[in-house]
Amino acid sequence: MDTQEALKSIKIWLDSERLEFKEVPDSQALIHLHCKYPPTRQGHMFNIVIPKNRNLVLIYSITRVDLGQQELMIDQSKEELEDWELWLHNIRIDLTSSELDWVLHIGHKKENITGPLQAFNLSRPIWFDGLSQNEFMQSMRKLWMTKLSLIHQIKFGYGPGTGNPGPVDDWLAKKAKKTTSQDSKTTQIDTDESGGFGKDFDPSEWM
Repeated sequence: MDTQEALKSIKIWLDSERLEFKEVPDSQALIHLHCKYPPTRQGHMFNIVIPKNRNLVLIYSITRVDLGQQELMIDQSKEELEDWELWLHNIRIDLTSSELDWVLHIGHKKENITGPLQAFNLSRPIWFDGLSQNEFMQSMRKLWMTKLSLIHQIKFGYGPGTGNPGPVDDWLAKKAKKTTSQDSKTTQIDTDESGGFGKDFDPSEWM
């Protein structure tokens, strides 16, 4: 399967499952789709990307942690540091066994206090030689179930939240760094952990 066949097939599969999607600009991707999954009122934003010069499709979704939940995490790290670190450790172990790629965005330390979980990114690549409707849709389902599991763990431990997304220090630091080095022409390795393939990609714009 080549890139055009993969793109055509993905759109057919999404249509067949009645999944809403739209194409968004991404300078370092051949195609970048936003897709609502599952197709219900509770559906979340998923990204489907075919990056340039790669024989794969990447599916990923980023979730920001509620401000109220972050505040309770900070309180716990102040009063019960071992319990907070154990909770984070268990989350990392669960994600490692999920067979997904993942990144946890932890708030930067302030006054020597470990920051809260501020956002998490779950992703799964599928190479073209293994791409099928079953593999693609099962990957979407796996991402959703793992994401839902982590959301429930956060709500169980730190309440329903306030309904407002909290800050993400990593994104703020990245944006500040981008501003100061915008005119630099030095070629750098892209270490963006937000899941995007463009250096101008800002997850906050589509959350």
